Amino acid sequence: MPLIKALGGNPLVNICFLSWTFAQILKTIFDYIARKQVNFERLVGAGGMPSSHSALVSSLAVGMARIEGFESPLFALSLAFAGVVMYDAMGVRRAAGEQAKVLNRILNATDLFDAIKQPLTFEEDQEETDEKTEEPDSADSFGQKNLKEYLGHTPLEVLAGSLLGMLVAILYPV
Repeated sequence: MPLIKALGGNPLVNICFLSWTFAQILKTIFDYIARKQVNFERLVGAGGMPSSHSALVSSLAVGMARIEGFESPLFALSLAFAGVVMYDAMGVRRAAGEQAKVLNRILNATDLFDAIKQPLTFEEDQEETDEKTEEPDSADSFGQKNLKEYLGHTPLEVLAGSLLGMLVAILYPV
């Protein structure tokens, strides 16, 4: 219980949690408007509008500036952290999501999907034999579902999340 009180009494934790929560709720609402059905995965999942990662790190940076000041090394650290997270969301994570879309299309359009369901084998390096063994359940569990496509964000999604996080941090009383 003391940990919960300590976290609840930390305004930066509260600001970050509220920013993330608001972004996830908005993401779920926007997804509902676009698809006309509720997808509860959007409440916790990555990707989509607005970026909850961007909301969280932007709110942390602005909250840190409000509490510690713009000259603080902690603000500088949180600002750099926010930049890295947002850059990654638009770059690496977005590219991985785009690759997952292409792979899902390929797998669903060809017989490769059935081939992937076949057990994989590998050679055991530690034993000097040519005996092959099956890798447990990895092929079957992979072949039964598509790769996750919602991973990263467009620049607009990152900007929206960032603005949301800044707004929450400015409005939250510290």
